[in-house]
Amino acid sequence: MDIQTLTAGLSVSPQITADDLRAIKEAGFRSIICNRPDGEGADQPTYEEIHKAAQEVGLDAQYLPIVSGKVRDEDAAAFGAALTSLPGPTLAYCRTGTRSATLWSLAQAGTLSVADILAATKAAGYDMGGVVRRIANGGKTPTETGDAHFKVVIIGGGAGGISVAASLKMRKPGLEIAIIDPADIHYYQPGWTMVGGGIFDAKQTARTMGSLIPRGVHWIQAAVAAFEPQNNAVILDGCRVVKYDRLIVCPGLKLDWGKVEGLVETLGRNGVTSNYRYDLAPYTWELVQKMRAGRAIFTQPPMPIKCAGAPQKALYLSGDAWHRKGVLKNIDIQFNNAGGVLFGVKDYVPALMEYVEKYEAELNFFHNLVAVDGPSRRAWFDVAKPDTEVERVEMEFDMMHVCPPQTAPDFIRVSPLADAAGWVDVDPATLRHKTYDNIWSLGDVMNAPNAKTAAAARIQAPIIAENLVADMRGGAPRAQYNGYGSCPLTVERGKIVLAEFGYGGAMLPSFPKFLIDGTKPSRAAWLLKERMLPPVYWKGMLKGREWMAKPEKIVAG
Repeated sequence: MDIQTLTAGLSVSPQITADDLRAIKEAGFRSIICNRPDGEGADQPTYEEIHKAAQEVGLDAQYLPIVSGKVRDEDAAAFGAALTSLPGPTLAYCRTGTRSATLWSLAQAGTLSVADILAATKAAGYDMGGVVRRIANGGKTPTETGDAHFKVVIIGGGAGGISVAASLKMRKPGLEIAIIDPADIHYYQPGWTMVGGGIFDAKQTARTMGSLIPRGVHWIQAAVAAFEPQNNAVILDGCRVVKYDRLIVCPGLKLDWGKVEGLVETLGRNGVTSNYRYDLAPYTWELVQKMRAGRAIFTQPPMPIKCAGAPQKALYLSGDAWHRKGVLKNIDIQFNNAGGVLFGVKDYVPALMEYVEKYEAELNFFHNLVAVDGPSRRAWFDVAKPDTEVERVEMEFDMMHVCPPQTAPDFIRVSPLADAAGWVDVDPATLRHKTYDNIWSLGDVMNAPNAKTAAAARIQAPIIAENLVADMRGGAPRAQYNGYGSCPLTVERGKIVLAEFGYGGAMLPSFPKFLIDGTKPSRAAWLLKERMLPPVYWKGMLKGREWMAKPEKIVAG
């Protein structure tokens, strides 16, 4: 038997025999549902045989036969009713298990999210792509036949989405583009480190989405439920369908706060904060200002995360503030990093270590935050050093800055666009999808091995615009991405170590060394971060003005 679990209450399997029933009972099942009509196969036992054997071992049984490929709405409703009436857990079966998995998917639509249903069925080995529109429509067959259609559809209205839309409009002003994003507000997320350090006001980092969508670009304010790349279609929540000629995918990352036990309940109180949220970054600065003594923990989860330097930026700016107030000697700073190095590009580590020593911070590598008890000010970390068993350690704190675990959004991870790890699968040079040649991706959600930063998206947007327009004209990709990313490490108020690098950790400085030497802290780099980069973002990047972002041409071999 090949039994696959969908939920604690339901598993599915291919055809079973009467001889299997005792083992099914011993496995803990209390009921079975047969979804295969009698006589479908020559070697198939009848339902009557199965039912009799089930009674003999004490299993309830129900017959709900479904013709292959013809699962009706009323069949899904009947399956849901059967699950409610039968004692669980239940095993449903058909020839392969697909009909049973389909019935469950449609019965659960409206109760579970599309992504949760697709994730459960995918994990069990069943592809529900053929009924995704019905799942998105609450399990019912859609009656709406009219689809919206655009030459280019962009998923996500963040830094990547708006920038690439603006870059496309600069190249082809008449191009019909739609951006799909449910959010009302667009955030300049690189500014949140500065908010947490008392330099920026949070309101400086937020603007309405409507004010930033490029002129002439349609904004569909909705959430994406699923993709049908074989039909050039995007399915929205509520089962609206948007068709495209070409698709650009850049919805950003999911911050998985719930993956750390107790974290959601204590965020924003009990001394627990994070610069990874707009509403919490001011609380970081509030805690830093009030703290005079005690332990401050700064955490970093396993990679990948957006802006890998942000967890230690919070440490440096906090340490600098305590140093200036003369209370640093009373504060025990702990940097608990799930990884094994301070920073992934070794050229910048010496300068950073000087500040680790200045602030007398303890570096605890291979420490991954797994649980928090806010009221008692305690946290637990799994310590997974190489070649040793995982050990769980407890630490008390007075303040804790948390960087949450991060993944691709659920609707991306379960989609046909994702690789085995859940990221959009692209060619790292052209940023074109490896399977679907009318799909591109940029920003944090794709699987190229670059740093996930806004600076990376600034370079990627013109590259995709250049390559997409070349494709529309029947040509090959014209521009290539070298993996550029930038991380301005705020080591103290007024000084920054400007890390700029590409694939393989190659140094990719934007400025002459006499102006900004990225391996050393500098005032010039601070001015760049504080004064120049915000207007470059708002007035340049999001407007299609590709300042310092001219696409690198592909050189013919």
